[in-house]
Amino acid sequence: MKVFSSIETYSRWWMAQPKNQTLGFVPTMGALHQGHVSLIKESKKHSDLTVASIFVNPTQFNDPNDLLKYPRTPEEDIEALKEAGCDILFMPSSEEVYNNRYNVSIDPGPSAEILEGSFRPGHFKGVLQIVSKLFNIIRPDIALFGKKDLQQLQLIKKMVLSLNYHIDIIGVNTVREKTGLAMSSRNVRLDSNERDEALQLYKNLKIASQMWEKGEELAKIKSAVKENFGNFGSLKLEYFEAVEPEAFEIVNSREDLKSQVAFCVAAYVGDVRLIDNIVIDN
Repeated sequence: MKVFSSIETYSRWWMAQPKNQTLGFVPTMGALHQGHVSLIKESKKHSDLTVASIFVNPTQFNDPNDLLKYPRTPEEDIEALKEAGCDILFMPSSEEVYNNRYNVSIDPGPSAEILEGSFRPGHFKGVLQIVSKLFNIIRPDIALFGKKDLQQLQLIKKMVLSLNYHIDIIGVNTVREKTGLAMSSRNVRLDSNERDEALQLYKNLKIASQMWEKGEELAKIKSAVKENFGNFGSLKLEYFEAVEPEAFEIVNSREDLKSQVAFCVAAYVGDVRLIDNIVIDN
């Protein structure tokens, strides 16, 4: 696996490559787990070469403490990427990525103002800024993102269409631990008791799914889930909402939906913030 830390050296490598080969791209912030590995493996199915990036992007953190606490395991990450069969790693510094006085950003639009956007102001502005920069640097044919970050995935798809990127965006299913807990780089910060309580995110998504399939109205489903979260002292529910997944708009009745509904949840488990979702055919 080749490792690049500068835009210039990566660009020289890219220019020397045959232009008839396809390039898959998996952007990450490191602290890799099996969910990231699944993205690499999926990329290899669709492309001749796979590039991963590791960059903890400061512009998407609205809380400076969250940025400081974000786990960083570069040596382990490099080994994990090698084992997964990644061909290229781009691992720049902040100074390399944000190396001039121009700070042009992208307005992500109203669908970035709900759910994650309402609790993490400016988050998606930072996400789209770094993803667009990485797309311009890496110049991939396809890019892969996990469906656990469903709102992020939909906003990136909208950006690609709006800005005429010739990149296919592939969403990859959430990888879960045997308990059902969605894999996340933040899980390493959970102690054993918190890991048990974190299971309530997925358990309540499953409850919502079962209630939906029985024909219950959204108001009753939301009320039941919020009541369930109130029974756990160390859990702080930020949101539980139903959205139309393609437009990514909050819905309040079955009549507002097309073919699918997505239930999305975010909660603090102790001081660790986790998100999850489940998508159901309507």
